[in-house]
Amino acid sequence: MIRESGARLLVPEVDLGPVPARFADDLVHWARETPEAALVAERRAGSWYGVSYNDALERVRRIAAGVLSSGAHAEAPVTIVAENGVDNALLALGCTYAGVPYAPISVASASADANRARLRAIVDVLTPAFVYAPDPSVAQRVGETVPGLRVVSDVAELDGDPAAADAAFACVGPDSIAKILFTSGSTGLPKGVITTHRMLCANQTMIAQAFPQLREPATLVDWLPWSHTFGGSFCFGIALRSGGTLWIDHGKPFPSLFTQTVANLREIAPTAYFNVPRGHALVVDALQNDPELARHFFSRLRLIVNAGAGWPPALRAAYVRLGQDAVGREVTTQSCWGTTETAPLSTTCWGEHPANLDTIGTPVPGNAIKLASVEDRFEIRVRGENITPGYWRDPEATTAAFDGDGYYRTGDAGDLLDPDDPSRGIVFQGRLAENFKLSSGTWVNVGALRGALLEACAPLVDEVVVAGHDCDVIALMVFVNVAHAQRVAAVGDPDRAALARHPAVRDHIARGIAQHNARAGGTSLRIARSIILTDAPNRDEGELTDKGTVNQRRALTLRADVVARLYAEPPDPEVALHGAFS
Repeated sequence: MIRESGARLLVPEVDLGPVPARFADDLVHWARETPEAALVAERRAGSWYGVSYNDALERVRRIAAGVLSSGAHAEAPVTIVAENGVDNALLALGCTYAGVPYAPISVASASADANRARLRAIVDVLTPAFVYAPDPSVAQRVGETVPGLRVVSDVAELDGDPAAADAAFACVGPDSIAKILFTSGSTGLPKGVITTHRMLCANQTMIAQAFPQLREPATLVDWLPWSHTFGGSFCFGIALRSGGTLWIDHGKPFPSLFTQTVANLREIAPTAYFNVPRGHALVVDALQNDPELARHFFSRLRLIVNAGAGWPPALRAAYVRLGQDAVGREVTTQSCWGTTETAPLSTTCWGEHPANLDTIGTPVPGNAIKLASVEDRFEIRVRGENITPGYWRDPEATTAAFDGDGYYRTGDAGDLLDPDDPSRGIVFQGRLAENFKLSSGTWVNVGALRGALLEACAPLVDEVVVAGHDCDVIALMVFVNVAHAQRVAAVGDPDRAALARHPAVRDHIARGIAQHNARAGGTSLRIARSIILTDAPNRDEGELTDKGTVNQRRALTLRADVVARLYAEPPDPEVALHGAFS
């Protein structure tokens, strides 16, 4: 449905189905219905170690009691600084069972080269009862960063009387805080997004209604970190809601760790697969070079989802072709959109007449979308039971996050693919704050330009950062895909700096930019200068968003020296000049 009154409103015709009151209600349900089914598993010493639903519930109840006896409560949460793992999952569920919020923090925030001030600021605003950090080096750095704070290294330290936990569980309700997720923040310190039981439970009902493939017990092989909403709320929640199993993939979408992902996918055939574009690109590359792996990967697969925005066309087409070649059928490839504040799913291409797959879809049941006019664009705003009530101990940010109608201001831009037919979907157009004007006064639509450049330079480029605020021309910072750069350069060394300077890599990217410029119109679309970066985006410094894409404003701030090199005269030797526009 669409109405015009300075804004465009989209409301699904399907109502939201029943929503459990508490996140752990699904655990209780499956412990009764399928007690021996595995909930979560990980590799330990080469073999899979996991817990069944029944065993998980019993351990969760004891851990919940231990959490309460530690002094944790609604205003003194638990902080988790740990990689995805069975014990991490049990502690998180134990906190939700006890009615105690938990805050999962990226392990990178406590790495040897991390910004300690950032970690200290997060802990200061949380005021946790204790920090769970099973890795000894991480535990040491947490202790050095926040002296006097209790650090728990083993969930076995948290053991108590299950009866006490059951009494606390009876008091947990939909508006109880389940967890606090810290967003990357475009400029300053990250904000703690309050995530209630209502949000998590409602969103899982939305997911089940939008994706019929996820109504049966799901088998997931997943690496996405639980310190972010896609992995910790979306994927883990799908396994729990469906009575399925989450097989933890300790691999990562980086060449040095991706072999673990391939090994896991050889052994476990998923029924649904979720990833960000960088991870999908590596999976596609592995499948193209290994028909046996492809046959196993697609053997049970019913759904592949790309998070955060629409699919890169070439990547989706590759999955479709590989599935047809491997098992003789096309596997559904979907995109979806949401934010940490929306728990996270808000839109996808769903229903009997799904939206165009080049869009982020339409609002799922229980969500309403407002496309509100902001200058020359539309901001995507959302209202529904999956929307955060605000930010942890930050009333000013909470007030600023909502408009007068109660819609959450996402800061993301989008517009209808077809204004006369809203069912065809919303086109994602990046962040409102990313756009800028050239010195000529011409606006640059960063989201659209980024997408066009990634397509033109695929698959060699992972991400780009667009510069040019108040400048005469647009310049580009480029992050290469290491695996494809190795192939183009015909070298085995994955050193990013050497690959960035390799003539074959530079020439390949220059050709992609030249092809883009040849199709572009005015100066708001043409690239004049570029530089290939010698390092990866820094997630700990907020350079990567929760969607796995580069935070443009943050990257420009952190790399101000690179921007200066891009526009230096005479040109820096590592800066490529592109045609007459330089």
